[in-house]
Amino acid sequence: MSLKILLKRAAALATAAVFAAATSASACTGIMLKTADGSIVQGRTVEFGIVIPSQAALAPRGYSFTGETPLGPGKQWTAKYAAVGVIAFDNLAMLDGLNEKGLAVGTFYFPTFAEYTPTTPENRAASLSMADFPNWLLTSFATVAEARAAIEKGDVFIAPTLLKGWPPELQPFHYVVYDKTGASIAIEPIKGKLVVSDNPLGVFTNSPPFDWHMTNLRNYIALNPRNVPPITIDKTVFQPIGQGNGMLGLPGDFSPPSRFVRAAVFSATAIPEKDAEHGVLQVFHILNNFDIPVGAARDVSPDGVIHSDYTLLTVARDPQALKYYWKSYDDQTIHVVDMNRLDLDSKNVLKFSTASQQPIIDVTKDLK
Repeated sequence: MSLKILLKRAAALATAAVFAAATSASACTGIMLKTADGSIVQGRTVEFGIVIPSQAALAPRGYSFTGETPLGPGKQWTAKYAAVGVIAFDNLAMLDGLNEKGLAVGTFYFPTFAEYTPTTPENRAASLSMADFPNWLLTSFATVAEARAAIEKGDVFIAPTLLKGWPPELQPFHYVVYDKTGASIAIEPIKGKLVVSDNPLGVFTNSPPFDWHMTNLRNYIALNPRNVPPITIDKTVFQPIGQGNGMLGLPGDFSPPSRFVRAAVFSATAIPEKDAEHGVLQVFHILNNFDIPVGAARDVSPDGVIHSDYTLLTVARDPQALKYYWKSYDDQTIHVVDMNRLDLDSKNVLKFSTASQQPIIDVTKDLK
């Protein structure tokens, strides 16, 4: 096949990303909290409409990476920083992760809007797949400012690449990046360009683009965690029916705009915990509101197959203590990887399956 045909096919695939079927579209939700002592914690849910085998993994310092492109090997780099996170299909491509400097990256679905840069002989050496991109961020940068500067300088392009293990269509991703100062940005591949936006709230979901969600928040500025007081009309007193009436009108469905609003409201109105350790537990409690049971959000393909989004994992990150936490759909027990106890100069990638079964503790004998 000629190079000209290959390039035309890559360009067509990039355009097709806008129209790709989202049978495996995810409903992920991300938040950031600040604790009373000034620490930053973040977290997110991970949802897909297909079963995704996942593992926790360590990418050590000095590890050599090569990005994938439709034309073959692309950008090459060596890890400056070690990172831990969640990978899928046994490929060292972190869907979500935290590096040793406290930089965190989350990959979120971005259907009908993600459009990548066609790979050419001229940009191939700077190109990598949508799954490689978080690896590059996590292993190359210590702060949001550093990452943003490199992207805006044009150091990298996201190539329209089919990913091993995933459905045979371009996976439409966009990304959120945090550091331990509380700085955050959104990175979105729109019309073949990487668009970087400040994310002052640290909230992230899916389509439409990030700036649309921030504008939509203006429709909900009247929401208030305080209960509405009683009112008197012509000597008749009307008392609130119950608790939570200050949040009347808060959207409750699982669509990305509704989840973005809820995430922004819950994180902005949360009473700060005293430190990061307690803040991590608060992250899990808030994200419990976004836990999707099987069947509540689903697609039916033309052949009658049901694809049901559900919360595969819920993740929390402590960038101060360098601890990475998760719980799964099948096991609500919180697990943690402590980077301080790992050999960050390991010669090997370390992996740990996230699959486990929820223990049920029988306390019958303890009743007195």
